[in-house]
Amino acid sequence: MLLEGKTAVVHGAGGAIGGAAARAFAREGARVYLAGRSPAPLAALAEDIRGAGGVAGTAVVDALDEAAVDAFVDDVAARAGRIDISFNAIGYGDVQQPLMEISVADFLRPIANAMRSQFHTARAAARHMTARGSGVILFFGGGGPQTLPGLGGFKVALDAIEGLRRQWAIELGPHGVRVVTLKSGGVPESVPDGFPAKEAITDGLVKETQLGRCATLADVGEVAAFVASDRARTLTATDVNISCGAIVD
Repeated sequence: MLLEGKTAVVHGAGGAIGGAAARAFAREGARVYLAGRSPAPLAALAEDIRGAGGVAGTAVVDALDEAAVDAFVDDVAARAGRIDISFNAIGYGDVQQPLMEISVADFLRPIANAMRSQFHTARAAARHMTARGSGVILFFGGGGPQTLPGLGGFKVALDAIEGLRRQWAIELGPHGVRVVTLKSGGVPESVPDGFPAKEAITDGLVKETQLGRCATLADVGEVAAFVASDRARTLTATDVNISCGAIVD
C-alpha cells in the first residue's frame, strides 16, 4: 500500500473532494483524521472507512479558525505521533457573478477564505512536518491561464492559492516538506444531486476537455494518494493537472 504507516489530516472531509481523498488515503494504508464543520457527514465517512478496514477519526473544526485548526492538528500529532499528509478541500463560499454585477463583499469572500484556511492548515501541519524532516501538503484547485466569465472571485482565489503554494514550497522544501496542488478543471460528481443546473454544468465541463470526459472523484483520490506517497517524492513546488485537457499548461 502506498501510504502504509502514514497519518493524514483532511480538512473539508465532509465534502465530495475531501471525502474522495480521505477514502483513497485510508485504502492505501494511512490513518486518516477527518475535519469539517458538520459532524454528520464526517461520521458517515469515518464509518465507511472503518467498515472497509481503515482507521479514521473525526473532529468538528472550522478551517477559518486558526486556534481551532492548531488545536486539532496538534491533537492528531500527539495521538498518532506524526503528521505526514495535510489536504485542504473546504468550500470557499463563492458567489459566481460577472464582475460588473457582483458586490465587493461577495467578490472578496472566496479569496479571503481560501487564503485564510489554506494558510492556517498548511502552517499547522508544517510545524510538525519540519520537525520530522518530511511531509506532504496538498492544495486543491489551482490556477492557469484560462478562465470563464461570471466566476466572481472564485478563479482569482484559485490563482491566489497557487501563489501561496509556491511560497510554502520554497520555504518548506529545505525541511523535506513537499507542497503540491491538484487542479481538476471541475469534477461533475462533486455537484450535488438535484442541483438544478447539474446536467448543464456537467455538459459544459466535459465540452472543455480534450479527452471527452472529466476527472471523477475516484480519479481525484487516486492521484492525491499517489502524490502524497513516497513514489512521488520528486514532486514539489508544482501542480498536477488532472483536468483531462480542460486546462492547457
